[in-house]
Amino acid sequence: MSRSHAVTTAHAPLRSWFRAQGWQVAPFQREVWQRFLAGESGLLHTPTGSGKTLAAAGGPLLEGLADQAAGAAVGSKRRTPVLRLLWVTPLKALASDTQRALQTACAGIGLPWQVGLRTGDASARDKRLARTGRLDALVITPESLALLLSHADTAEHFAQLQAVVVDEWHELLGSKRGVLLQLALARLRQWRPELRIWGLSATLGNLAQARDVLLPHLPQAALVGGVPPKPLQLTTLLPQQHERFPWAGHIGLAQLPRVLQRLMAAPTSLLFANTRAHAELWHRALASVWPEGLATLALHHGSIDPALRQQVEQGLREGRLRCVVATSSLDLGVDFPAVDQVLQLGSPKGVARLLQRAGRARHRPGTPSAITGVPVQALEILEYAAARQAVEAGEIEPREPPRLCLDVLAQHCVTLALGGGFEAEALYREVRGTHAYAELTRADWQAVLDFIAQGGKALANYPDYHRVTRDVDGKWVVRDKRVALRQRLSIGTIGGEGMVSVRWLRGGSLGAIEEGFASRLRPGERFHFAGRLLQLVRLEDMTAYVRKATGGEGSVPQWSGCSRRRPRLRRNCRPCSHCWPCSVRCRRCRNPVNWWSSICRCAA
Repeated sequence: MSRSHAVTTAHAPLRSWFRAQGWQVAPFQREVWQRFLAGESGLLHTPTGSGKTLAAAGGPLLEGLADQAAGAAVGSKRRTPVLRLLWVTPLKALASDTQRALQTACAGIGLPWQVGLRTGDASARDKRLARTGRLDALVITPESLALLLSHADTAEHFAQLQAVVVDEWHELLGSKRGVLLQLALARLRQWRPELRIWGLSATLGNLAQARDVLLPHLPQAALVGGVPPKPLQLTTLLPQQHERFPWAGHIGLAQLPRVLQRLMAAPTSLLFANTRAHAELWHRALASVWPEGLATLALHHGSIDPALRQQVEQGLREGRLRCVVATSSLDLGVDFPAVDQVLQLGSPKGVARLLQRAGRARHRPGTPSAITGVPVQALEILEYAAARQAVEAGEIEPREPPRLCLDVLAQHCVTLALGGGFEAEALYREVRGTHAYAELTRADWQAVLDFIAQGGKALANYPDYHRVTRDVDGKWVVRDKRVALRQRLSIGTIGGEGMVSVRWLRGGSLGAIEEGFASRLRPGERFHFAGRLLQLVRLEDMTAYVRKATGGEGSVPQWSGCSRRRPRLRRNCRPCSHCWPCSVRCRRCRNPVNWWSSICRCAA
């Protein structure tokens, strides 16, 4: 059987599975499949919930069915998993959902592929399979991909890689994480020149530039448009006439009664906050007035233990939860058909993010998106008015890609030196092939090499900064095991404080808080985390052992992404008609302070 005939025949199982699900193949899905099978790369842009995951996965799955049919025709023996598809995703929650979707599609069309996961949440078994390449498809984050490049045998495991899909490319485009991914893709193209790369984007204002950044070697690559943007229903929870509304602050508990009323009007809701501390505070506030069982209210953000996050995600899929307070950990392409409405706390932070989060509601093709804005101060009412005008005009802000990030390049060079070594001239040409470093000069390149070899001129006398050396063949390699360990533990561009694990005194893990916050706690002090009131028992070996506390007040962890820190307050709390729900005195100025907004009465 010829390969072209096998590929044509392979369409039948995929179409049959679509019909069994009650779906129809969209024209843009068919176009992406055809272009992929013709050996093309490109960028697909289509709204959230329109089927872009299956559009990108369809081509590799069709090739897999064709190879399976060809192998059966010649009577081949039992197959061994070989990595064919690499799916890069920016979020761990999205990675788990993508793995599930790919595995379901493979089972539905009768393709015995093994789909693995390589993120910080992956199990030891999944990490081992990803490390040895014993998978057919691998869902991975940019940081985990860079970690794989630090091993010398990764090129061998990627020897039959056919396709790379970069999901939510708009989310990576404007950050150093995207630069790190550009460098990793350049290395993959060096190993596999015929590699097909497809990017997926939902909301983006500079599509042509996004395509050129992802595919700098293919300036005329395909730019496939999906279905027209779904209608967006944007409403704003406004204060009543003559109601006192703050001009500053970011907590916004004055909106709690209106938010609660809106939540109770829908079966399932997502309440998005812009920071993890904000999400913790609002989850606590909602729990204090929640009219149903607290089992129907949940919290989800990146510092919570993966097992707890997965329970929340499963509860959303099964429709057991009425409301989930979440951060950006759930605002990308995670598929939750049961969510009926989305609310945004505070500033939308841009039209693209607003559209992205609105797409979480009614996450089905052809269904209008809807989102309710909850301004927490008067100026944010103006922001929502401006966002509404931009949405009506179809204007989306562009994401500008960074250039010449020499710190990311230095880290990448050490990674490649650890993964078998590199030749300086060859790597210079490879790096110049990316969009971020197309204008890299020889002087800058030499400065990067000097930095990784001896820390530059300023640190040349300190042995700890001599990370990379040249061997007799002229290759730059890492010899020191301590350097190798530090490099693998610090790969990535996401900055932050050291983290302290939070564990039950007898039991499992709850997640992690920043070391700065944990260091200020004393045994017996209480704090809110993961939707629970906890009491610190002891702090040892970068682990905070806690037990459940009942009643009373507690502080809320602050992460480095939070914009404002509250003053330390007394634990004693007495009812007060001026501030809801309670008032305490600030330890600094001794004035009564609204606990929720951290504003003194005299300042208000």
